[in-house]
Amino acid sequence: MKKGFKSIALVMVIMLLATIVAACGDSKKVSVGIVLPTKDEPRWVQDETRFKAALDGTDYSTEILFSQGSSAKEKENVETLINKGIQVLIICPQDGDAAAAAVEAAKDAGVKVISYDRLITKTDAVDYYVTFDSVAVGKAQAQYLVDHAKGNGEPLYLYAGAASDNNAFLFFQGAWEVLQPKIADGTFKIANSSEAEGLKDTADLSRDQLSKIIGQVTTNWDANEAKNKAQTHLTAAAADMKGDVAILAPNDGTARSIADVFGSDKAVTSFVVTGQDAEQASVQYVIDSKQSMTVFKDVRNLVKDAMGMAVSILDGNTPDTTGSYNNGKIDVPAKQTDVIVVDKANVKEKLIDSDYYKAADFQGL
Repeated sequence: MKKGFKSIALVMVIMLLATIVAACGDSKKVSVGIVLPTKDEPRWVQDETRFKAALDGTDYSTEILFSQGSSAKEKENVETLINKGIQVLIICPQDGDAAAAAVEAAKDAGVKVISYDRLITKTDAVDYYVTFDSVAVGKAQAQYLVDHAKGNGEPLYLYAGAASDNNAFLFFQGAWEVLQPKIADGTFKIANSSEAEGLKDTADLSRDQLSKIIGQVTTNWDANEAKNKAQTHLTAAAADMKGDVAILAPNDGTARSIADVFGSDKAVTSFVVTGQDAEQASVQYVIDSKQSMTVFKDVRNLVKDAMGMAVSILDGNTPDTTGSYNNGKIDVPAKQTDVIVVDKANVKEKLIDSDYYKAADFQGL
């Protein structure tokens, strides 16, 4: 064989091998794509670890991408996963409305969509929703404030999550259902929201009414924004809006910031502040009596429910559901996970004895 033909033959062999390798690579498709909001919050890093463990021992694979607070990045992540051949998408939206475009692309590609923890709104491209009972979270937070109220006329500071997150509305709705009668009867007096003050005699708030209050007291789930708002509110507060106070804080990250601000004001005699997520830093705050309570949402169960639903779909079955949520377009079938109130009295039982955390993670237990 002539030298030129040998070279051509060698090139053809190399090209054939490359094609075979590429084909093998393409055959290893990702079964379940997961998109989470950000890697900058402990909650979502914990979820990442548990999602990876959830498919151990199965024939299915997963890839997890983070949107880092950007709806544009979120859509790009979904498109990346679609191109990798996913059959199921589990997505916790950065913005419930904005995520609609991303999941509609998934639906067009034949992918089943599970909205995780936060509901994707104003689209029919969501097949299922896995969530904690968000209204129950708000009710639990508010009930804790009611149970620990000191006399009549106690100042009540209201804070909320992000107006772009449907869960923030559900949390606040649940809280208002419990707090409103106690505002109306004078147990609490609203300290930092003229919108809430104007609606204090209204038991059932419309979406628009909720939006007005949340728009005034939103933290955007941001600890620094919560800190700045708390400082502004306390600076403007009259003497009768200090002393013993109650604080509805939407989650642990904001609760710690708000607690630090109120704890540094000498005119605040005592405060009860709520939280949620049982973040490790807030559990230490609870132990140290800096944060009063947290609503424990056992992410192990939420991840288990989401992955169980995904595997059921992959196996060709219909997942079990326990209710539904209207997302502004359709009623989305949902699987709800229970929540648990944790304070200093039961923190060891609920978080250490259940193996969610280790005793060595904390001081002063």
